[in-house]
Amino acid sequence: MNQVGSVGLIAALAFAAFALVAGAVGGKLRSLLAARSAERATLAFFAMITLAVVALEYMILTDDFHNAYVAQHSNRDLLTYYKVAALWAGQEGSLLFWAWLLSIYSALAVWQNRRKNRQLMPYVVSVLMGTGTFFSLLVFFVANPFQELSLVTSTGTQPFTAPDGNGLNPLLQYHPMVIHPPMLYLGYVGMVVPFAFAMAALITRQLGDNWIRTTRRWTMVPWMLLGCGILLGGNWAYAVLGWGGYWGWDPVENASVLPWLSGTAFLHSVMIQEKRGMLKVWNVVLVILTFFLSIFGTFLTRSGIVSSVHAFAQSNIGPFFAVFLAIILFFSLTLLFLRLDHLKSENKLDSIVSRESGFLFNNWILLALVFAVFWGTLFPVISKAVQNVTVTVGAPFFNKVAIPMGLLLLLLTGAGPLLAWRKTSFQSLKRNFTLPLIVALVAGGVLLAAGVRDFYAWMTLFLSVFVGVCILGEFWKGARTRMKTAHENFALAIYNLTMRNTRRYGGYVVHLGIVLLFIGFAGQAFKVETKGLMQQGDLLRVKNYLLRCDGLTTGDNPNYEYTRALLTVTKDGRAFASMHPEKRFYKASQQPTSYVAIHPTLAEDLYVVLAGMDPDTGKAIIQVFVNPLVMWVWIGGVVVLLGTLLALVPSRVEREMAELRSAHELTAQASDAF
Repeated sequence: MNQVGSVGLIAALAFAAFALVAGAVGGKLRSLLAARSAERATLAFFAMITLAVVALEYMILTDDFHNAYVAQHSNRDLLTYYKVAALWAGQEGSLLFWAWLLSIYSALAVWQNRRKNRQLMPYVVSVLMGTGTFFSLLVFFVANPFQELSLVTSTGTQPFTAPDGNGLNPLLQYHPMVIHPPMLYLGYVGMVVPFAFAMAALITRQLGDNWIRTTRRWTMVPWMLLGCGILLGGNWAYAVLGWGGYWGWDPVENASVLPWLSGTAFLHSVMIQEKRGMLKVWNVVLVILTFFLSIFGTFLTRSGIVSSVHAFAQSNIGPFFAVFLAIILFFSLTLLFLRLDHLKSENKLDSIVSRESGFLFNNWILLALVFAVFWGTLFPVISKAVQNVTVTVGAPFFNKVAIPMGLLLLLLTGAGPLLAWRKTSFQSLKRNFTLPLIVALVAGGVLLAAGVRDFYAWMTLFLSVFVGVCILGEFWKGARTRMKTAHENFALAIYNLTMRNTRRYGGYVVHLGIVLLFIGFAGQAFKVETKGLMQQGDLLRVKNYLLRCDGLTTGDNPNYEYTRALLTVTKDGRAFASMHPEKRFYKASQQPTSYVAIHPTLAEDLYVVLAGMDPDTGKAIIQVFVNPLVMWVWIGGVVVLLGTLLALVPSRVEREMAELRSAHELTAQASDAF
């Protein structure tokens, strides 16, 4: 199977390189034959990369420890679904997985546009396969997952098959990690498609609304998947790492959120171009930036330039990514500069109080946040290069910058969509914002009376109420109008209202999800923690919880050994829960890890960690955290996902327009035939 995988890789490289050249030639010469050849080569690239992935996964599932990658990242006693996840657990496999997802996106782009965007498609294919060529070269020549184990003896080098593998990294043996990296990679990789359409539009000078409409939908899907990946990563950090939180401003965490932020900016500013013909250069810049940051995130996890629990081991792969990033910037910015005359705005900003201004302020804040996170992430590298001293920027810096910006974004989440295009009158402001402001002020007073004194937490909850009422008010006003005009009941009115404009109301649902996320974030201000040594009969109190240790047990299975604390918890003197945190030692990799016990509720999570054993007393070291409102982070993420899916559904208006266009085309064809 090593040979099969290698053949798949070299064939994929050949097809990608051919499609790169054939696409450019087909576009330049307007040759349908060359363009179609490039598209078929793209499909062949997908088939060959798929062959390589199947070959590697087969070796993992069948415990073929003659393959070096399998021996390094799997073992016989690993559960089957973790063996599937071993495909992307290491450097070589993850890059192959990246290339495979790229091939899937490329094949889908070719298939979806087989009858449309014909002038753009040769260059779209060329850009996609330029990226495919880079990753194929990287996987085959630099990080090949089909290397065989060998044993050096006095008589020479001989093939060698290990009796068992080293096993999957214990930190990755958590069920959401089976889907977290694929989601994250689907987000990263998917950003190449809007980039390819943007470059094709610049090359062909087809810079009207068509490429924007196509690119918007192709951006929404990876944006949604990247958001899911980030959320699943936060859940993994919360449940596995045992530090009591879900976001620590780790460099690799930062790298994942950067393209999500710039993609968010694009999805907002693109509406201004569609509606008013403005921000054309800005939108192209955002597409370029989002793709650049996606590749940068992939580079950061592999280059070894930053230290992170999420990163792969240091390797020599960084310089190749650095060169590729430089090529992306040079090519795209040069092309943008040459096409500036074709990207002039059709209108100007009429008023500071308008929807255009709201979206523009939203973009400025998002890009300022991107810069701050990017700068803070790379500051240790910059300080090392300039002063030969590594200065690490920690969570206090990021929180100091991100929290005020986040609050401004939260405000715009509610206020922006309620502003009118071009100019908003005072009467409109009064009509739309009086009730939300009154409700928010009442809620703010209740919070103060309840003892909420942390300014940022209070402001977050105050703005969450304000924005929530603004958004729900839009649903209510629309439904009430339908109830009067169409004589529908409330539920039917909400349904028809939403399905008639899924993009608008799906966006409102996304904004509601963002509100729930911020409510969850506010809970961090009220976090409580304690630590104690415990053995059978010992008690530990935190807040209004009392933990009693009923004993410690040990055991093992083929994969790991464990020590488990048996804890009974009461809350306010009443029975609450039994919790069993563990400390595990994985046999194959010889690495320890923790299994956190969490009791979640809508109000707060009780989070218990068995940190280890005290060598002096022999007692268990128990850490306990009370984390308020964490559940709302996960609920908010689900709501954002549902809202994005809703926005992707074609609305009734769009379907009616498509039917009219189809009927018009049929009429025109019949007229020509006559």
